Amino acid sequence: MATAVQKIILSSSRDIPFNKLVLSQSNVRRVKAGVSIEDLAASIARRGLIQSLSVFPVVDAEGVETGMFEVPAGGRRFRALELLVKQKRLAKVAPVPCVVRDRGGAILPEEVSLAENIERAPLHPLDQFRAFHDMLTKGMTEEEIAAAFFVPVNVVKQRLRLATVSPALHDVYADDSMTLEQLMAFTVSEDHERQTQVWDAIKDAWSKEPYQIRRMLTEATVRASDKRAVFLGIEAYEAAGGVVMRDLFQADDGGWLQDVGLLDRLVAEKLKAEAEAIATEGWKWIEVAVSFPYDAVRGLHEVSGTPVDLSTEEQATIEGSPPSRSGSKRNIRTPTNCPMRSTSVSAKSRRLWQPSKTGPSTSTRPTSPSPASSSASTPTDRFRSIAASSGPRMCLRSGPMVRKDRRRTPNPSTPIARRRNAPSSPSAANLPSPMTTMRTTGSSRCPNASSSS
Repeated sequence: MATAVQKIILSSSRDIPFNKLVLSQSNVRRVKAGVSIEDLAASIARRGLIQSLSVFPVVDAEGVETGMFEVPAGGRRFRALELLVKQKRLAKVAPVPCVVRDRGGAILPEEVSLAENIERAPLHPLDQFRAFHDMLTKGMTEEEIAAAFFVPVNVVKQRLRLATVSPALHDVYADDSMTLEQLMAFTVSEDHERQTQVWDAIKDAWSKEPYQIRRMLTEATVRASDKRAVFLGIEAYEAAGGVVMRDLFQADDGGWLQDVGLLDRLVAEKLKAEAEAIATEGWKWIEVAVSFPYDAVRGLHEVSGTPVDLSTEEQATIEGSPPSRSGSKRNIRTPTNCPMRSTSVSAKSRRLWQPSKTGPSTSTRPTSPSPASSSASTPTDRFRSIAASSGPRMCLRSGPMVRKDRRRTPNPSTPIARRRNAPSSPSAANLPSPMTTMRTTGSSRCPNASSSS
């Protein structure tokens, strides 16, 4: 004959007025940890008491129940209710759901208190990510979720970002085959297919560091600190439909711009617009570029120029009409060559000069002086030789820039002997003042010099 299995009888539960409850000395929790009593009180005020208190009846010396109940399990909840009563947000006689245990049973109050605290399993982080995502899809905002769980909004954003990782990687993380730091690294990209490809490529490798995952996910992007992105601006890129990849778990220096083709097109359009705007100032020619060779600025030095008014013939040349031939003598303010101003797209422009390595392109440009002219007997002749031997100069700068050629006159106070292409003869130190008269014809004079008939 089969033995009958003894049935389990659960403890009864009932509502007990709060003023009939007291905190038991049998509660094993002594150290404060976890959510504060204030936050727990706010949670009870919002959601009510989710878990009942476990209580034992209080008896007198004769073993008679006094009508009071002690709480060995649920001490923090009791203190939170007590705080609400002190704040007059809860009545003293408010009914509290309790599980009433038998005082004469074999189970001690300390056992009940200890079992309640150590037998509960903590929530897996992945379940928390998914729960936040479910609340978001059901109408709660990120701010409302943060307020409901007393966490910063940024924490909610991070949890929601983790919930958007590929489901295949979620399964790997749930099986403890991936660390939380590695899962965080995958949040840089929202492309599930690319995430899976990267994991398949490194899952069997000895190096699976988070920084390596981030590098592989962003290898075809452009950093927000790139000179093109800084020149264009992230707002303009996003307004054109560009996507910016962000890392919510560590400093990303502004993120990564995903659409490189769109960025290059917008940068080219803005450079062209800048060049057209500068062209209205009267520059002879303008050239724009995103970058220049590494050694493009080798040997360049800075020269400060002083703008001068255009003469009648210069203005006529700009407008396309033939220049006047009424006079041939012109006042050349300096013997320096034609300056070209450079403007970097990073707004850190400098005027840099360098002698041209190629000779004049037309027969009307000044030619190198002959030995006879180099040995001229007067200072004026020597000055005329230096001015004639100076070829066109070219300005370059590493990085995106606009190069411009304008009729400018460098600072007259700059010593002539220190300028490029100046003769090494000791007599160069005896040159006359920069305000010197020399004879030129047509376009053979330096285009940046201001002259008058």
